[in-house]
Amino acid sequence: MAPIQSCGIKVGHIDDVQELKRAKPSEIPDRFIRDTKERPTLDKSINPSSHDYNPATNLNIPVIDLSQLADGSKDEFLNLITACQEWGFFQVHNISLSLKVLERAEKVAMEFFMMPLEEKQKYPMMPGTVQGYGQAFVFSEDQKLDWCNMFALGVEPHFLRNPILWPSKPSDFSETVEVYSREIRKLCKNLLKYIATTLSLNDDVFEEMFGVAVQAVRMNYYPACPRPDLVLGLSPHSDGSALTVLQQGKGSCNSVGLQILKDDVWIPVHPIPNALVINIGDTIEVLTNGRYKSVEHRAVTHKEKDRLSIVTFYAPSYEIELGPIAELVDNHNNPCKYRRYNHGEYSKHYVTNKLQGKKTLEFAKIIN
Repeated sequence: MAPIQSCGIKVGHIDDVQELKRAKPSEIPDRFIRDTKERPTLDKSINPSSHDYNPATNLNIPVIDLSQLADGSKDEFLNLITACQEWGFFQVHNISLSLKVLERAEKVAMEFFMMPLEEKQKYPMMPGTVQGYGQAFVFSEDQKLDWCNMFALGVEPHFLRNPILWPSKPSDFSETVEVYSREIRKLCKNLLKYIATTLSLNDDVFEEMFGVAVQAVRMNYYPACPRPDLVLGLSPHSDGSALTVLQQGKGSCNSVGLQILKDDVWIPVHPIPNALVINIGDTIEVLTNGRYKSVEHRAVTHKEKDRLSIVTFYAPSYEIELGPIAELVDNHNNPCKYRRYNHGEYSKHYVTNKLQGKKTLEFAKIIN
């Protein structure tokens, strides 16, 4: 996701999936049913009876100890290099965020989604926008929908905020999101310093380049679905951000929903309690000239369990011009793969196209 303005496209009525779940439909509405080739192969922990379950995919993404990175552990920096080069995803633990801050964020997110529909609809995500309550990236009447409700807000810089979309209920929602977002912002800055170090760059290179970084938060609620084999919680995509930080709700820790595409196989990400999932966005892929790649990922649903996640997107200022960092381009061994472009233009391109794997990154690729 890349937080930016509306493209103003009308797509008609979109069913609210929490209301669908409450209605206990005998059949899944056709607009949610994926074409056969798009349907998920479910992890055993999601559906133990699935005939498609393949134990060979029961791998997990790297786990990074942030306290060891802070101490300068050479081994942990090597782990981070492997995570960024080979996976594009990793989990971090021993983070400086207090457990209380994470728990408060989860609490207000859950309270928001549990409010009556008419209350949540006071903060609508209009078609073609990425702020408010509803579904994003919907551009046509026949487009398949995700089995998910979203609530997204621009956080930084302040001019991105739409005040009428910040809810008055729960009463501590705004304060909680402010505190949470400040802490996640610090985490992103530190992670980018560590990533710069792995590239033999000055550790402040990204912070100096990004200007006043753009930050957005999106809360995702995936109700249980009677036919998880037919739907997707979130369509396959890579993120347009520099970094994305995912917090899985505690109640989700026994329910695997996130999957990443590695070597053409969808691999479930098994969440670790009190850890956060980090992924490389398209922006870092461009800046590193493809050394660190953004990775296609999606969310699947569960037959019996609801799932909550809180996602933060961290990206450069929209005014910044981006392209591969000169030190990471070698005309003989690693020629320039991406053109220079304005990040605001890329963000607009990202949110005005539906989620289709890594297709949006073609915006920046140099075609030989």
